[in-house]
Parts: sequence; C-alpha cells; structure tokens
Amino acid sequence: MQKFEIHIIGCGSALPTPKHLPSCQVVDVRDKLLLLDCGEGAQLAWRKTGLSWQKISHILLTHAHGDHVFGLPGFLSSMGLLGRTAPLYVHGPSSLRPFVQCVVAQFCSDLDYEIHFEAVDTTRHQLLFEDRSMEVWSLPLQHRVPCCGYLIKEKPGQPHIRREMIDFYQIPNWAINRIKAGQDWTTPEGEVIPCSRLTTPPDRVRSYAYCTDTMPSPPLAEWLQGVDLLYHEGTYAEAEAALAERYHHSTARQAALLAREAHVGKLLLGHFSSRYDDESVLLREAQEVFSPTLLAHEGLRITP
Repeated sequence: MQKFEIHIIGCGSALPTPKHLPSCQVVDVRDKLLLLDCGEGAQLAWRKTGLSWQKISHILLTHAHGDHVFGLPGFLSSMGLLGRTAPLYVHGPSSLRPFVQCVVAQFCSDLDYEIHFEAVDTTRHQLLFEDRSMEVWSLPLQHRVPCCGYLIKEKPGQPHIRREMIDFYQIPNWAINRIKAGQDWTTPEGEVIPCSRLTTPPDRVRSYAYCTDTMPSPPLAEWLQGVDLLYHEGTYAEAEAALAERYHHSTARQAALLAREAHVGKLLLGHFSSRYDDESVLLREAQEVFSPTLLAHEGLRITP
C-alpha cells in the first residue's frame, strides 16, 4: 500500500512538561507532508522524525491559542535557513492572520520562499484543497475561540496489474496504463480480455481526522462516519468533567462516545492535561466505551 502515516510530535495541552510537548503532528501521504498545529518545541522534535523539511506543503492550524502556534516562528525560519524555495500554505481561522503576518514580516521577510495564509471558515465543513492523492476537509469544532479540526481522505488509487496475465498475453508496456484505467485488451487474434482479469482491486482508501480542541459537538459524528483513525482530545478524566465543560474541552470518555457513534476504526487520545502524570485513567475510561482506543505519545508513528 501507498504511504499514509501520522507522526506525533507533541500531544500535551497548554503547559509543556518533561513528558509532553504541546500539540503538533505530521501526516505523511505518499511522501507529501502536512503539519498539523505547531506548538512550542516543534522544530527540535521534528528533527527526531527524520522527515524532510522540504516536503511540507501545507501547515494546518486549529486555533489561536499559544500551545498550538508558539512553535511556528522558529519552524518557518528554519525552513528558510535550510534552503526552502517552494511556496508554503498556512491554513487556519482568520483570527490567526495577524499573527502569521507579523511572524512573516518580522522574521521571514528575507527568506527565499513565499508564505500564503488561507483563512478557514470555522463554521463550515468544507473541502479546503486536494491533489491527486488526497482531500483535506475542515471540521467545525466548539472551543472558546474559533476553532477547526481537519479530515484527510486518501483518494482511490488504480487497480494493480497482474503481471503473470500481462506476460501470458504478451501485452506491451504502453497498454498497461490504459488497462489500469479500465480498458480491456484485445489480442491480435481478436479475443477480448476484460481488464478485470488483468488486474486486482486497488488498495483500500484510508482516512484520518484531527480534532483538538473541542467540547462534545454532535455534528462531528456525521462528518466522521467510518473514519479509519480519529485523533481526539481527551484532556480530562470524568472526575474533571466540570473543568472540561468550563474550558470547552472533552473528557476521554466523551471522545470515546463520539468514536463509537461515528463507527471509526480506532481512537487516538491526545491533548493531555499536565495534571496527569499517568494517562492510564484516561485510557481506561475511554476503553470502557470504545475498546480500540490508544494513547498518543511523542515519537509515535501510526497508520490509519
């Protein structure tokens, strides 16, 4: 199968701790990289992934809170110092435009690449951009400030050629792409060989959703139906449910209820409050509702 990997850079919440960095992760779709949020310490932790700075095409920011954007100035600057020339697109709520413009003007005005900010309407679930391999959608979230999550969907690939059938019928290489596109093959004797006999089905299409920070939001269940992997904040345990409601966050159990209702494949909890030295209480409460739940941690690499 083609590459589709998520690398966790940071999965803590407001306060960096010796255990967790603030929110940041990378989605690698067929060697095209999307950076999701950019909390403090992101560029140093990035170096441990071994991923290429030059392959980042888009940065997707969720909202204007420091634990999601304080790493951005250094990240943008370092990309320039490392020789980036390709344009970079930064997406996020319009409230982040002044911040990004200030960073560019103050620290990035002499870099050899262009930075384009594209505002996301945090009230709508909509397609933001696409290419031949993926689509990226916005997900309206409910937080104290305008906030959005992101849904990344792989596009269907082509069928796989059955090499033994190609060799048996002595089909030339120039015809292979046509067969992948659905065209039958006619032999010199006039026999029509259906493309279904010459190919096997394409790889399954995978999807990943990133939802942080948000309190429970009923519309999410519809938009997330059948997602293979859902990263959702589980900031608090049920004992702190009142705090979660006050600060417009979710408990681990609430995240699990959403995962169950949306019939997702797996739930990955993150955005942990610094009050927990051991997040096993969060995992336990979530798994009581939705058993295929995992805890995020820095350095985790996971496939939908």
